Amino acid sequence: MPFIDVPAGDGSNMEQLFELRPEAYAAWRQLVTAVKATSDERRYELATLAAARQLRSSYCSLAHGKVLADKFYDFESVPALPDGLDDADRAIMAFAEQVVADATTITQQDVEALRARGLSDGEIFDVVLAATIRCFFSKTLDALGVQPDAEFAELDPRFREPLTVGRPIDSA
Repeated sequence: MPFIDVPAGDGSNMEQLFELRPEAYAAWRQLVTAVKATSDERRYELATLAAARQLRSSYCSLAHGKVLADKFYDFESVPALPDGLDDADRAIMAFAEQVVADATTITQQDVEALRARGLSDGEIFDVVLAATIRCFFSKTLDALGVQPDAEFAELDPRFREPLTVGRPIDSA
């Protein structure tokens, strides 16, 4: 149950929250669409998962972990990521975590390390965008007590439990 009264609706918990400010949700969706338009989808999801875990956002960790499991990996390997990834993808996840933890610690050497792994400046920018837009959304949900949707409770515990890094799944 969110900390504030939200309109009862048929959508997800996050969609119900944003019924209070639908223009903000529409702007968020537009921003995500713009970021994803220039990003490799798998790498976007890896950066997003890394950022969500660093933010301790169960909602976003579960949602984006599920995208990774459905489209790119499997439900057994996603909770262990970045294990099993190549150097470039491991570096992307670590960089996204660093952006979230303290972007002021990022140095030219950190950017050069991504370049050395084959990322272009545009791809590096995409990783930063994925991490920073996750900060807005995850912090909005968590600051208002929005729990991950009850449907996430149906996922295998070996997937669900490691990705429930903050607020518990809604029991409703």
